[in-house]
Amino acid sequence: MQRPDFFSLKNGEKAKLPFSNDEYNQRLNKLRYVMNKDNLDMIILTSMHNIAYYSGFIYCSFGRPYGCIITENKIVTISANIDASQPWRRSHCENIIYTDWKKDNFLKAITSIIDENKIPKNIGIENDHITLEISEKIQSIFSASTFKDISKKLMKLRMIKSKEEIEIIKNGARIADIGGEEIVKNIKEGATELEIAITGRDKMEKEIAKTYPNAEYMDTWVWFQSGINTDGAHNPKTNRKLVNGDILSLNTFPMISGYYTALERTLFLDNVNDESLKAWEANVKVHKRGLELIKPGVKCSDICNELNELFAELGYLQYRTFGYGHSFGVLSHFYGREAGLELREDIDTVLEENMVISMEPMILIPEGNPGAGGYREHDILVIGKDRSENITKFPFGPEHNVIKG
Repeated sequence: MQRPDFFSLKNGEKAKLPFSNDEYNQRLNKLRYVMNKDNLDMIILTSMHNIAYYSGFIYCSFGRPYGCIITENKIVTISANIDASQPWRRSHCENIIYTDWKKDNFLKAITSIIDENKIPKNIGIENDHITLEISEKIQSIFSASTFKDISKKLMKLRMIKSKEEIEIIKNGARIADIGGEEIVKNIKEGATELEIAITGRDKMEKEIAKTYPNAEYMDTWVWFQSGINTDGAHNPKTNRKLVNGDILSLNTFPMISGYYTALERTLFLDNVNDESLKAWEANVKVHKRGLELIKPGVKCSDICNELNELFAELGYLQYRTFGYGHSFGVLSHFYGREAGLELREDIDTVLEENMVISMEPMILIPEGNPGAGGYREHDILVIGKDRSENITKFPFGPEHNVIKG
């Protein structure tokens, strides 16, 4: 039996994607403008975030390569046979499926899209994502072509959100708050981090399904940390049981069609001692000032410098652990970071309308010191023409979040 190296399969009907056809076309038009300006004949996307951004399809790799080919007049996703027609149904474009019968059928699928009489001279690739193996193989089949890294330009295009993106992000912030409220209801002495986290995750997934009944549901999660486990912002939940007086860190992360939002809050169970209260109030003071500083026309590094000075005045700068905030959009804990829009001392990006960014100061006081634990608050702001809108509504600070279990 002759088995194909690649083929197309239109099984069923196209699904309702998270964005309108106009939205996807506008994204492509902006990218093709960059392609024309940089004299690129073709772009080969390999990352989850950029493939999702331009096609709507979020792949599940399991060690297999995936791609999206963009030319002057084509956009095609390339997927593995294991996914059958789901990538076609979830792509705002055509799709080619490559098979596993022979080695490097992924590369053969790429070349099938190209006109044999019009070999691309200049090809854009994502140097921040593509593996060395795939890069070398692609360069071997386009040996006469010049390759250019376009990862930073793609990131800059994603940093400015559309109205449809902002709507999804706002719904995500609302759902994160709902997850936080459910978690607080289940906080009590003797309950485990895992048990409490499950309640918030389940509540959010049900609300996502209610709000977006035609979506795919994946990757929504909660990190609920207690005691020493609060020392890292990305520490997974454990089976530790809560004890009265514990410092707690609530972190809810609803994922809507690849779009990440977050709510993060410091809490204490039943009571908070004086040293912990002092540290908590200092972090809250910096958080409030940070929220005031986020507005159009302000440089990211300038915000950091002012907040550093405030932390120093309060006596806690030495306990600060990471940047004060980051961009939102097609993003997860394993793809999509927009490093050009982060509140760090080495980022001089100027905030502008339709950017979305968090304010999330954190300090860590090591175990064995008065007030030990990790303190973090997190709100999401949408930059408008003249001001910023805080779309996180969950309350923060000692007056709200000492939880009587």
